[in-house]
Amino acid sequence: MELQARHTDRRHVLAEHEPGPVAEPDPHPHDHTHTGLEPDVQREPDTDDDRRPHPSAGASPAPSPTRTAPLRYGDEGPRVRTLQRRLRRLGYWLGAVDGHFGGLTQQAVFALQKAAGIARDGVVGPDTRRALDRGVRPQATLTGDGVEIDLERQLLLVVRDGSTTLAFNTSTGSGEPYTSTSGRPAIAHTPTGSYTVFREVDGQDDSELGQLWRPKYFNGGYAVHGSPSIPPYPASHGCARLSTSAMDMIWTTGLMPIGSRVLVR
Repeated sequence: MELQARHTDRRHVLAEHEPGPVAEPDPHPHDHTHTGLEPDVQREPDTDDDRRPHPSAGASPAPSPTRTAPLRYGDEGPRVRTLQRRLRRLGYWLGAVDGHFGGLTQQAVFALQKAAGIARDGVVGPDTRRALDRGVRPQATLTGDGVEIDLERQLLLVVRDGSTTLAFNTSTGSGEPYTSTSGRPAIAHTPTGSYTVFREVDGQDDSELGQLWRPKYFNGGYAVHGSPSIPPYPASHGCARLSTSAMDMIWTTGLMPIGSRVLVR
């Protein structure tokens, strides 16, 4: 759980709708189904026949305008389940398809919005639905297999044979000054380059950059690691943050073994 930088740039977080809260993804390291809080259910408009206006005799009823309500953190039901399935088909990892719009689903929506270049508010409104309809999926520049960290879009991509197989919201170095755990002043920066995973810790690791969950180190003290806070903008001290559940999945499936490639660009 890497310590937050004292100031973060939120200029890219423009609301498509009134933005919902940035939820902490599932903090339980071995439970990939996010149950979340008891949500306020988003209910469809009442369509009982006795509440519809009856057309006058001989006249054709005018079509009723339809408007799809946005989906956001805390919602649940069939529409959320459909959203989750569509995100998964495009490669945006969110854990289990359970019909609950929790922290992991919000992380997947952030990733889709970043790939589409639209507002990063975690709300599925008209622009995000259009991105889903277009099948927006981030393209990798890495050839072969490995992990690609896109600093501009704040995305982490798992790449196989040059194609993106999984995409995650990530948060990298904020560019702001901070004080390291050893008391040294530093700048929160994520260095670019081509690296390999050379060290890993199966658990929490207390480092110069903060407290890191199951880190995969690729450049000195810089790592891909789990965190309870992954906002849709750069906020780390230099590492690439993922949700703790996403990091657990990476360990379980062996997606970043020692010696695997990491491209930061």
